[in-house]
Amino acid sequence: MATLARVSRRLLPRTLSARVILRSFSAETAQPPPPPAPVIRESPDRVKWDYRGQRKLIPLGQWAPKVAVDAYVAPNVVLAGQVVVYDGASVWNGAVLRGDLNKITVGFCSNVQERCVVHAAWSSPTGLPAETLIERYVTVGAYSLLRSCTIEPECIIGQHSILMEGSLVETHSILEAGSVVPPGRRIPSGELWSGNPARFVRTLTHEETLEIPKLAVAINDLSKSYFNEFLPYSTVYLEVEKMKKSLGISI
Repeated sequence: MATLARVSRRLLPRTLSARVILRSFSAETAQPPPPPAPVIRESPDRVKWDYRGQRKLIPLGQWAPKVAVDAYVAPNVVLAGQVVVYDGASVWNGAVLRGDLNKITVGFCSNVQERCVVHAAWSSPTGLPAETLIERYVTVGAYSLLRSCTIEPECIIGQHSILMEGSLVETHSILEAGSVVPPGRRIPSGELWSGNPARFVRTLTHEETLEIPKLAVAINDLSKSYFNEFLPYSTVYLEVEKMKKSLGISI
């Protein structure tokens, strides 16, 4: 009897642990499976719009860009805030005109070419007007940077030029490519300037001053061929017709 009691004492904890393990396994197997994840299905009546595209006109507060009817603005141009593009003007591919702090004006038959950045500060350290003003018959070369400057009528700004706050380019002047005009610098009328910082090179001839507006008119004529490729009211009506067709509405 003593040996039987010893064997029972040794086997008792083993049987208890086995029972506990079996109960835990049975509890795990008895739990119900998790519910399947809900499947979100797109409604067939939903219109598919692509909001990833770049916006050409960006209103900021009470200010919205204003573009004349016959002005050409490329599809990937950004006009934000207080921007006014007058008749016959053209703003070419990739240019950014930020009128979020002050006003930007592109005058009659002027052109702002590819990848230009035009900005305006709150105020000018020189005390001159802080808005960016591009008068009529002005050609701004590609990759130029203009900030709170004034360009009077019939001027040419070369490619990769930089015009800082308060700078003034008077009428019938030419700024060569890669020039940098420091803040508050004035380029007198009828002169050719170049360099970093910009310095006087020579006085323009009468024939050269006559060619300045002709260049602006030639670029304006070229922009009309691009302008004819775009409908006056864009292509929104095509999206409306597509939506009506998908909904079964007669067009």
